[in-house]
Amino acid sequence: MTHLRIGTRRSTLAVVQTRIIATALERAGHTCELVEVTTEGDRNRSSLAKIGGQGVFVGALRDALLEERVDVAVHSLKDLPTGSVAGLTLAAVPPREDPRDVLVARDGLTFAALPEGARVGTGSSRRLAQLRQLGKDDLEFIEIRGNVDTRIAKVRDGELDAVVLAHAGLTRLGRQGEITETFGPTELVPAPGQGALAIECRTADEGVVRALAGLEDPRTRAAVTAERAVLAGIGAGCSAPMGAFADTIGGADGNDLSLHAVVATVDGSTSVRLSTSGPLGEAEELGRQLATALLAEGASRLIEERVT
Repeated sequence: MTHLRIGTRRSTLAVVQTRIIATALERAGHTCELVEVTTEGDRNRSSLAKIGGQGVFVGALRDALLEERVDVAVHSLKDLPTGSVAGLTLAAVPPREDPRDVLVARDGLTFAALPEGARVGTGSSRRLAQLRQLGKDDLEFIEIRGNVDTRIAKVRDGELDAVVLAHAGLTRLGRQGEITETFGPTELVPAPGQGALAIECRTADEGVVRALAGLEDPRTRAAVTAERAVLAGIGAGCSAPMGAFADTIGGADGNDLSLHAVVATVDGSTSVRLSTSGPLGEAEELGRQLATALLAEGASRLIEERVT
């Protein structure tokens, strides 16, 4: 039995996610203590594009690990930069929750049924770029930040007509009943790693690494490895207007992955979408190959346009 101090962001969703992991570890015979850590993304309410996006929700947790204030850190995997940190290891990727994006709209409306001039909130350039490609040129998109409660409250209070959120977060909070539409994962391609959790610890803590190994789901690991290889291969950060989604072909017993990715301009005027497939065991190479193909089709120019 091991006593584990588990670092988490202070948000309600982050704490719920961390408690899910703590419960699984306690069932395996370990004792757990949650340690709340405030990250740059929690302190700074500016848009993710302005504050850098890359790592703003994970840096303080990683510092806490390296300074031995916590033994384990639980991240939303989509927030995790693709580069490794010396002394830390991604010890486990548990089974993934639904990775799709969803709409929460007033009066039970779907996206297509939103009236002219409807105000739709999102804090994601990826979502914004793809929503603008869905044929609804009469909508007003509003940049928002905040937790799930804050965003949905803007709809309930009439400030917005709808918001776009991650299915996984609503499910973990028990609020999936408020979803009015779920977007297909190739229609609105999710962020790499969306719906998955990343369990990180110090590489040298062999006992902790062994304790976390039981949380690992190999198929989720393969899928997010492929998605993150696309992200790394095109040189984009976590807040870039790009999505990547991998899934097992043939269900739970399948041995191949399908991989779909998109890179777009934020205004939705131009995008590159490509797909591929290959063996589960070659997930990283699959992602690298798709990234190379995206770059050959002009994805780098779209990323540069966003930067400039």
